[in-house]
Amino acid sequence: MNVLRTQLAGVARRPARLLLTGLAMLVASFVVYATVLAQQVTERTVLDGLSGTPAAVDLVVGGEPASGGMSRITPVELARLQAVPGVAEAAGRAELAGETGGQYLTVTADPGSGPLAVAHVSRGRYPSGPGEIAVSPRTADRMGLPVGTTVSLVTVWDDDGRPGKPVRLTVTGLADARDDYGFTAYAPAATVAALGTDAALSRVDLRLAPGADTAAVRAAVERIVQGMPAPREGFDRAQVRSGADVRTDEAHQAASEINEVFAVVAMFVAVAVVAAGLVATSTFRIVFAQRMRQLALLRAVGAGRGSIRRALAVEGALTGFVAGLAGVSGALIVGHVLPPVLRSFGIAVSAPGVPVLPAAGVVALSVLITVLAVLAPAFSAAKVAPLEALRAASTTGGRRDIGKLRWAFGLLLTLGAGASAGYVLAHLPGRDAKDYAPAPMLLTVVVSGALAFFALMALGPVLVRPVLATVGWPLRRLGAVGRLAVGGVGGAPRRAAAVCVVVALGVTLIAGVVVTGASVRVLADRELASAVPADFELTANGDERVPAALVEQAQSSPDLAHVTGYRRLDNVRIGAAEEQLQATDLDLAALPTLDRIDVSAGALAGIGPGAVAISGFATELTGLGVGDTTTLTAGGKKVQVKVAALLPDTGPLQSYVLVDPGDLSRLGAPATYSGLLADAAKPGEDGRTAGQKAMQQLTHGRSGLGVQVLADERDQFNLVLDGVLAVALGLVGLTVLIAVVGVGTTTALSVVERVRESGLLRAVGLSRGGLRAMLTAESSLYGVIGATIGLALGVPYAWLSIKALGVNAPLTLPVWQLAAVFAVLVAFTALAGVLPARRASRVSPVAALATDG
Repeated sequence: MNVLRTQLAGVARRPARLLLTGLAMLVASFVVYATVLAQQVTERTVLDGLSGTPAAVDLVVGGEPASGGMSRITPVELARLQAVPGVAEAAGRAELAGETGGQYLTVTADPGSGPLAVAHVSRGRYPSGPGEIAVSPRTADRMGLPVGTTVSLVTVWDDDGRPGKPVRLTVTGLADARDDYGFTAYAPAATVAALGTDAALSRVDLRLAPGADTAAVRAAVERIVQGMPAPREGFDRAQVRSGADVRTDEAHQAASEINEVFAVVAMFVAVAVVAAGLVATSTFRIVFAQRMRQLALLRAVGAGRGSIRRALAVEGALTGFVAGLAGVSGALIVGHVLPPVLRSFGIAVSAPGVPVLPAAGVVALSVLITVLAVLAPAFSAAKVAPLEALRAASTTGGRRDIGKLRWAFGLLLTLGAGASAGYVLAHLPGRDAKDYAPAPMLLTVVVSGALAFFALMALGPVLVRPVLATVGWPLRRLGAVGRLAVGGVGGAPRRAAAVCVVVALGVTLIAGVVVTGASVRVLADRELASAVPADFELTANGDERVPAALVEQAQSSPDLAHVTGYRRLDNVRIGAAEEQLQATDLDLAALPTLDRIDVSAGALAGIGPGAVAISGFATELTGLGVGDTTTLTAGGKKVQVKVAALLPDTGPLQSYVLVDPGDLSRLGAPATYSGLLADAAKPGEDGRTAGQKAMQQLTHGRSGLGVQVLADERDQFNLVLDGVLAVALGLVGLTVLIAVVGVGTTTALSVVERVRESGLLRAVGLSRGGLRAMLTAESSLYGVIGATIGLALGVPYAWLSIKALGVNAPLTLPVWQLAAVFAVLVAFTALAGVLPARRASRVSPVAALATDG
């Protein structure tokens, strides 16, 4: 008990040491509880703003949303519902899809005004009669539908997908709604229902009059619903639900995706907590080494090893409790201050509550991790002999041996990591492997990476010196300060290894994300080049053709670029194969994106008269390879060709054979075009809108021609990929943040540990600036060593993961991005040492020489 009181009294005398020791856990606690609050804020924002049902809706009559069912409600039944006593307003809901000018357009039923409206007119007027619609602003821009425009809408109306008769619709206004996808129109329920086959609605929203008896109104509505005829096949019987229940279900359905996202976030947070535990272990080891003389004196006056271990464990628990409480308090303050600030900028964000149980759990987790982190240093410190009281504190901190058992354990882990990686390498799939299951291989890669990391933890003190000898060479060339900095890091390899391992973990994860993202982006660019070769495509439907004059007109438009027409045949056979495949004569040099198309063998530049490229399916079908000769047949006409290239998948425009225009003509293709491709001449949304209008002008007055905006698909994919990479980097950054905190803590504690050393250096002539530079350089060396090891592990494991996925992604090395990661990490670790270095430089040489250690 006396030992415990002594240790706690020491903590009370030096609260700064307690703060430094628990700083990593404070940051980890802040991150964990902030994640809890962020999830709560996100869910509440979803519940408040992402339900599609207006807040004024009291009752909903419709199909069961859980099963995705649709009900069928006639206008007569809508009138009966409207006539129920206590019902103030009834809004029928329906949605119809159709095509206009070759573009997709949905018409949604909405009252357009009042509490039940989801769309509100911003220009013109809301439709009031048959044949009138309002469109969203983006739809008006993208589809060229300003107020006053008349369009012809062809709806798909029967079970066989046969098109209905064209309906003339006039745009009377622009309507704003929560979502604007660029193909949305609104009209009264009667107008939308009339566009279908049976004038039926899928749902009815009811608003009750003030003071109405909700139970009585609901009972009356349910009697009407029960009296409805049995639904026909494909429809559900209508049900009555409260508006609040419907809004909650809609919001929770959206929030379920949020929960999945935060489940992934939790994995990265767990890695950050592990990193904090490693940093805490390192800091406790340093702190106990500094107090070696004090612990030895306690042993000399009769304190047992057990009492010392218990006292140090209690000190660790206290550190974890204070750090966890501070982290939770900080996260709670930020969580409640941030929403009002965001709302002041027009960003609608709900405020979180005060989740007590998660807060208590975070504090308990902080205590648990800290106690676990303190155990190994406490056991080592308790073994101190009384004679250690006669030695300097810094002696123990500079020990370089790791022991035979740790050597053996580290080598065993290294062999395990290498064996796991070798197994994956030996079982990697070929370019076009069949029935390949990537999950076991990816799991093996994860196991190999974990074993490699644990091996790094075990052998870290041994690896630090050779890595330091390499990366520290430029610093030693800078003079005495550089040599002292390298010597300071190399003189305490255990301390350096403990911090550098955490830095290496963060850099490994970041390098993995960067390399994987770059490789996936190259793969995506190749696949999108084939699927989305241009911004726009004009196609001819049925037997219609695109005349050469129309292609020339497009080429003369200032809003379009890289305009090229193409022809295709759908009845081409290769050799003796019976399957009829699609062939096209698209000029691959006409569009910049087509340069990215990947080939399995050969070269696309070899396509010409008598030379073709075939898809992966055609290769499997015929067994042809590069250089083989075969015959193309279409409608009795034949052309002998040689295979110049093999594609891994289908070619541009979903074609299976890329041929020369002359060869396609000899196979019977007409001189007119099947379609044309074009890019926007100017970048950005304005340039694309102008290009789309130019394409629509080409189809004006011509039936059977349609325009598709292919670039939207490309943008959507890029947006998703950028978002995923940004989130992944942000989550991985948590580990890096913990690592930087560890570097700052280690530097600060080492300053305390080496006060006498600093005094000696000042006494022999080192200036304050020189001392600051030396300690800052030491701090940056932790980042250099950790980043070097992290890149050495991250890049190979990223490549191994990509190959294990079996997606034929190229192994891309984004050199400049990795260099930026290295430089930023080193800069952050250097900054982490600035404040401790300034503090050390302020101590006078006389005071420093008078201290112990």
